[in-house]
Amino acid sequence: MLKRRAGVDPGTSVVLHGRRVQLRAIVQADFEQWRDVRRRNHEWLVIWEPRRDLAQPDTVESRQAFGARCSIRAREIQLGTGYGFGIFVNGSLSGEINVNSIHRGAHQSAYIGYWIDERLAGRGYVPESVVAVLRFCFDDLDLHRLQISIIPRNQASRRVVEKLGLRAEGVAERYLEINGVWEDHIRYAITVEEWHQRRNELLTNWIL
Repeated sequence: MLKRRAGVDPGTSVVLHGRRVQLRAIVQADFEQWRDVRRRNHEWLVIWEPRRDLAQPDTVESRQAFGARCSIRAREIQLGTGYGFGIFVNGSLSGEINVNSIHRGAHQSAYIGYWIDERLAGRGYVPESVVAVLRFCFDDLDLHRLQISIIPRNQASRRVVEKLGLRAEGVAERYLEINGVWEDHIRYAITVEEWHQRRNELLTNWIL
């Protein structure tokens, strides 16, 4: 059973806060904002993401496909297998941070992925969002280990984990197929023991 704070239900009502960001599930009413930010950032993001199956509707252009995506994310939350959050800055959808592939049993682990509007990159919104998600995963979901995997040449993404001092565990060769190419990834991780040691520091620097 998932460990949650009182008042947090297993639906899409989970809302996290940083100093400047609000993290909440992306819902169907967000379609126009989603479409606009994804269109504007297509070239910025396409080189770092899995290639879209052209046989499937585009969630950026199809409201119906976007709604199906929202439903899948909501189902993951209900099952406790994943949590998807939009990154909202001043009320505007500006990126996304997801907790994926939650494994229970002996693992008690998950993977974190994120992206941000290019216009807001480098301003600390993503590290702030990551720390909010770390607190949620370790304090509320009672996970033991979180991993972020990054293509070595993705310097912007690497700066996020380096600012936070996450531990690099080495390179996983040909780890994920990104934009049609099997790419190496550097694995960064943090465990609950490290979180307990650094919790006050990270929250003070990024959240409180």
